Amino acid sequence: MRRLAVFLAASDGHDPAHAELAASVGAELARRGIGLVYGGGRRGLMGVVADSALKAGGEVIGVMPRSMVEREWAHEGVTELLMCDSMHERKALMAERADAFVALPGGLGTLEEIFEVWSWRQLGFHAKPIGFLDAGGFWTPLLGALRGIADSGFLPASTLDDLAVAPDLPGLLAALQDRLRSIPQPAHGENLR
Repeated sequence: MRRLAVFLAASDGHDPAHAELAASVGAELARRGIGLVYGGGRRGLMGVVADSALKAGGEVIGVMPRSMVEREWAHEGVTELLMCDSMHERKALMAERADAFVALPGGLGTLEEIFEVWSWRQLGFHAKPIGFLDAGGFWTPLLGALRGIADSGFLPASTLDDLAVAPDLPGLLAALQDRLRSIPQPAHGENLR
């Protein structure tokens, strides 16, 4: 895995453990030589993960719509800041640059981002793995609700079972890496969706 897209909050939340988690993720990705692809923000957990990755010498690619950059929401110190015109284009650029996707604590934006790339995987638009870092059980209620949706017949159990879920980053990275190994590799010169 060369780069990991991380979706997370542009706010801090109420629990300081969330910022500690974001900082540890950024530092650990840098330590492992895995580039961070994220929404490009300088505030909240977004800023924390980017700052910790940069401080540890990691590659940080931010992707943000121009209108948000103009509002001075962008992190100026990232390795590369890609500007785009829309939120949809933002996710597409992040998907293009990343080998896998992970959700850390966040709200509606985080949910929207991880669900969109997850639905793209289910529909066959890409084969990159999706994961939830369930530190402290943050995602457990959501995962339970998703299991209920699957039990009701609106989500294939195989799609839910395909998610990588772990309470810590090393476990999650191992699960994502296992799923990456199972992706058919393209013949020389071909692009993998």
